[in-house]
Amino acid sequence: MSETDPKPENDNEESTPVDAETGTADAQTTEAADFQADSQAEVEAEDPPEDLPPTPEQRIFELEAALAHASKERLLALAEADNAGKRADKRITDNAKYATSNICKSILPVADNLERALLAVPENLRADNDLVKNLAVGVEMTAKELTTVLEAQRVTKFVSLDQPFDPNHHQAMQEVENPDIPTGTIVQVVQEGYMMADRLLRPAMVVVSKGGPKREAPAAPASDDNAGVNT
Repeated sequence: MSETDPKPENDNEESTPVDAETGTADAQTTEAADFQADSQAEVEAEDPPEDLPPTPEQRIFELEAALAHASKERLLALAEADNAGKRADKRITDNAKYATSNICKSILPVADNLERALLAVPENLRADNDLVKNLAVGVEMTAKELTTVLEAQRVTKFVSLDQPFDPNHHQAMQEVENPDIPTGTIVQVVQEGYMMADRLLRPAMVVVSKGGPKREAPAAPASDDNAGVNT
């Protein structure tokens, strides 16, 4: 061989080309993957998995809260049942107590007519005529019998004449000037009023005075040193 032909010192060594752009992209991809892995690890560290079983303390707290809620609901249900029972008992009592209120109210005009019939027959006319006298006696007996029937149903007439006007029991038909009588006094009863036990069955239709002095307030009851003491 000629001395001028150059030979490589190492035939086994081969030159490998390097792509600068590819090497940079691989490095960036590796860094992004590492960053994502670190971020995922931080998230998992901050937020533990939700499917972990509760601790004994948490379970005890939850059971105590559920027990307290159930106890409260039970007490409310018992109270509501007791109130419902009391309301039902009151309705039954009222129905039995005022069951005849409608029929008694419809009979009251009969009592009014009997009273008017007796007022139409004065005493002097009865004394002069036996027929009128016997008729008046029969009307009186009928009126008394009707009163007895009404009283058996706890229906009673209440006094209104010369009493102060009470809108809860009276219905004013007219007002008349009378300076000698305190204002608000009932001076005439057009139709009597009735009570059934402690309930108003029919208000009284009355004539009320006005223009008089003011009615004095009722005196307070005398104080009792033993008032309020359970004896």
